[in-house]
Amino acid sequence: MAAGKRNLVMTFLYDGRVPLGEGVMLPHKTQMSELSRPDMHRADRLGFDDAIFTLAPEGLGSAQSALGRTRLRTFIALRWLAVGGQTAAVLFVAFVLHFDLPLAACLAIIAASAWLNVFLSFAFQSQRLTRGWEASLQLAFDTVQLAALVAVTGGLSNPFLLLLVAPVTVAALSLSPARAVLIALLALALAGLMPLISLPLPWLNGAMVELPPLFHLGQFAALAVGVVFFAFSAGRVSQDEAKLVRALDAASVVMAREQKLSAIGAMSAMTTHELGTPLATIHLVAKELLAETPAEDPKYEDLTLLAEQADRCRTILATIREAREATDIVHARVTLDALVAEAAAPFKGLGVAVEVVVRPGEDEADSRPPILNRSPEILHAISAFVENAVSFADSRVTAQASWTADQIMISISDDGPGFSQEVLPKLGEPYVSERGEAHLGGGDMGLGFFIAKTLIERTGGRIATRNRTPPRTGAIVQALWPRAALEASTLD
Repeated sequence: MAAGKRNLVMTFLYDGRVPLGEGVMLPHKTQMSELSRPDMHRADRLGFDDAIFTLAPEGLGSAQSALGRTRLRTFIALRWLAVGGQTAAVLFVAFVLHFDLPLAACLAIIAASAWLNVFLSFAFQSQRLTRGWEASLQLAFDTVQLAALVAVTGGLSNPFLLLLVAPVTVAALSLSPARAVLIALLALALAGLMPLISLPLPWLNGAMVELPPLFHLGQFAALAVGVVFFAFSAGRVSQDEAKLVRALDAASVVMAREQKLSAIGAMSAMTTHELGTPLATIHLVAKELLAETPAEDPKYEDLTLLAEQADRCRTILATIREAREATDIVHARVTLDALVAEAAAPFKGLGVAVEVVVRPGEDEADSRPPILNRSPEILHAISAFVENAVSFADSRVTAQASWTADQIMISISDDGPGFSQEVLPKLGEPYVSERGEAHLGGGDMGLGFFIAKTLIERTGGRIATRNRTPPRTGAIVQALWPRAALEASTLD
């Protein structure tokens, strides 16, 4: 295929042109001219282009660093909760336990948090997302406020010292790692200063309680361990959740596009069916008028043109009708071999032999491929696996489908280098952060594989990956479904 024609066919989805006739192809997910890029590790190129990767970490990460991930009302609500808890604890200690407590200082420190909440409630809309620096300042204030309250009530002797873990945990959940580390360091620094600036621990009847320095050291060590543990675990959970949300968003975009393309195909089928009859009538009337009109008549040339154009319209509609994307109620059901062939079709003729093999399982007596519901999810996922295999194959890719009475399996294999040992255990996660030996360029990988795996699982299937057994080289991706999940119901 000529380079110019190849590029036209490979990029048709994104410039809005769908070539017909010889160039008819399935609406696919990638600019295939990137298939041969040597710097892409396998499982990175799985049929998802830059339009999808606008939902990837780089895009959302920059937005989140600017706006943060937490609304102002969340900080206000947490601070009111802290104010209520602190007030209740101070009043309980002072009036129920009758401890000698610096009540005025404690209530003044608590009032500072309350007044901050009042100011924020009137100055800003509570629904707005806080910017990163705004959230950092608020959590820094909360850390200082809590440390001051602990300092005037015993410092390192106060068992409530461990509450300093709370603003650090919130910071790990809502801020960037760098800002969360600053809040954690601030909490530890304030705790380290408490032996120098704290008041004695309140006790009954104004008695003085002197705890040994070793106890204070243990309190500080416990706080440090709690800060590190909770900050690290909360940060990891938050990052994993953010990655999963972004990946699922990308999967939703893929499915929305697939469903839209399927709807366009159904609409084109309906259009060809509805326009066929009036065009046939126009063509017939034009032919009859042409037969009754002498060649020297001035209208003869116009009637000839009308008949030719009507015939051309009929040819175009026939081409659309025959295209695989024109899915009507009949094409909504497809045999297993046709489904696999359709998924592999866009990648034939790209320098790598793509072979489709369909055969029944060893225990299956019926040699006829099962009839399935035509699923955009499965088409997209299998096409993505085939694309990835073509990207790394040396000379051949095999798309093999088989079935038994209970199961349907589709396997995509190639003769390339296979999955690297670093990537293979991580396949199926939203992101893989290494590119193996190539390691060219930055950024995370594996979103494409995650999306394809998610689409397969949504249809009731599951995915398995492995490398071929030596001395053969290459990778194998297998998708397995219960036959009942895919097989179409019998037509009446």
